[in-house]
Amino acid sequence: MRISVFGIGYVGAVTAACLCKDGHHVVAVDVNDVKVNEINDGLAPIAEPGLDALIADAVAGGRLRATDRSDEAVHGTELSIICVGTPSRLNGSLDTRYVLKVAEEIGTAIAAKKERHHVVMRSTILPGTMVETVIPALERAAGGVAGRDFGVAYYPEFLRESTAIADYYDPGTIVFGKLDEDTILKLRSLVARIGVEPIVVDMTTAEAVKYTNNAWHALKVSFANEIGNVCKGTAIDGHEVMRILCSDKRLNISPAYLMPGFAFGGSCLPKDLRALRYKARTIDVATPVLDAAMTANEIQLDRAYHMVASTGARRLGLLGLSFKPNTDDLRESPLVELAERLLGKGYMLKIYDPNVSYGELTGANLQYVMSHLPHLSRLLVDSVDDMCQGAQAIIIGKKDAAAAGLVERLGGKTPIIDLVRVNAMKRSDGSYDGICW
Repeated sequence: MRISVFGIGYVGAVTAACLCKDGHHVVAVDVNDVKVNEINDGLAPIAEPGLDALIADAVAGGRLRATDRSDEAVHGTELSIICVGTPSRLNGSLDTRYVLKVAEEIGTAIAAKKERHHVVMRSTILPGTMVETVIPALERAAGGVAGRDFGVAYYPEFLRESTAIADYYDPGTIVFGKLDEDTILKLRSLVARIGVEPIVVDMTTAEAVKYTNNAWHALKVSFANEIGNVCKGTAIDGHEVMRILCSDKRLNISPAYLMPGFAFGGSCLPKDLRALRYKARTIDVATPVLDAAMTANEIQLDRAYHMVASTGARRLGLLGLSFKPNTDDLRESPLVELAERLLGKGYMLKIYDPNVSYGELTGANLQYVMSHLPHLSRLLVDSVDDMCQGAQAIIIGKKDAAAAGLVERLGGKTPIIDLVRVNAMKRSDGSYDGICW
């Protein structure tokens, strides 16, 4: 394929070199004459292991050249990949001026081109930037409609400096943000030799995936550092602790707990998080990440309460009370906390939980209920039907057999606040409101 790569920085240089290695012909475009000359001399414009050899080989083989002429690059290729920088402004916002400038240049060149052209964004941009900013700029300059008159896609990069070439050929995942099928087919052909099946989503989701990845990596680094600080303060090897944590692929390094939803609770997580933070204070170690975890949990409780309040309903049905399905453990259940808050605000509440019967509560469970929900016996009902009877809104707090089909069954007649996503295909719409979707 004939490809133009705009921006000969870190991502652009690696992308161009790897495409040439796979047999494609690439025109690299940059406003910096130094970078253009370096490429044409067979030199890598950045320091990256293995990149010098790839670029030298590509230039010698006639598969790679560089220019500062955008129009020449677009007219001589069938697909353009944008890899220009998106730096931070002083206030933390994203500076997209370079992205927009290149989009306008490409669009102008497309307007004077007879053949169909494809534009692929690799620059890191916030969710919504393609739809709200980049595509309108392309359409204005090209005088056409994206997806119809020219192709557009978003293809986020997940390349780490110093291992970028290895990451390109052995990615954890490949994500394509789709507008038109034709451009996706072009991208599939570009990555066919890599052997990883691309995940195709809408462009806004693809943009969000890139930011979520980077935020997750930053959080992991800060979490590991914080645990290391606490461990050092208690004469423990933090590296050994984290090595063992990472050896658990069932819960720790896995999708477990990484599903957006309601707050955490139960007899372990809140208690142990508080205890670890207290221990850190006694050895003068700050724990901002762990502190933020508790704050975020409180915010999720507040979010659920305000979602209920926004319905205007006063008579409520609550499905679920224990902190997770298939258990009767009510200790520090976020659903108990939510019920307590609603009752305190004067809401009338009927609760159904197939695992919780007031007459069968014993021990710590009974003590917790007596201190938090002493009137539980009059709130519990025996079935979903009883819970729904007379309710002006329903709160789904447990994903189990009792919740299955409840959204469809109520048919939009009764507002539903879903804290667990009982149906993976449902998103907030009209009378149905998911807490994170």
